[in-house]
Amino acid sequence: MKVSYKGMPHSLDPKLQGKLDSKFAKLAKLLDGRGEREAHVIVTQERRMCCAEVTLQFHDHKLVGKGSDMDLFTALSMALEKLDAQAVKNREKWRATHRRKDEGIRRPAEAASDAAGQPVTETPAKRVFRVNGLGRRKPMTVDEAMLEMDPTRDYLVYRDAQREGLSVLVRRRDGNFDLIES
Repeated sequence: MKVSYKGMPHSLDPKLQGKLDSKFAKLAKLLDGRGEREAHVIVTQERRMCCAEVTLQFHDHKLVGKGSDMDLFTALSMALEKLDAQAVKNREKWRATHRRKDEGIRRPAEAASDAAGQPVTETPAKRVFRVNGLGRRKPMTVDEAMLEMDPTRDYLVYRDAQREGLSVLVRRRDGNFDLIES
């Protein structure tokens, strides 16, 4: 990121200038996607207060961060923090509107819903399905649950017919079953 200063009454200590350069580098990493950005820093002094204003262009938006304090470095740091917050906000807006469907992330308006109406988040490798349909299946006894468990399943969640509560039937390594009642 190219930084141009105007109105600096004096130069900063090398240590403080290094900290300021690292903050600009962090901002540059966030913004420099296509080409290098240019930041303009204008420093003015009103009585004992130092006022710093940092401006830069980002995706057809002018980002401006202002800060004022008795210390010049603190004023510049405040301005950069405000500029960083604006950049993050604008970048998220830009991503939300310019992201393509084939990248694996869906926009909120296009998100799918499961049977219960809950939104389903989708990634290319793994999918999450929310199943709230336990009330739609009929309650069963422990014997019916054992019959419904096929050899590929390690557990079965069902509604118990006697208690009207949820139960989990778990297959143990020795072939027997554990029953967990809630």
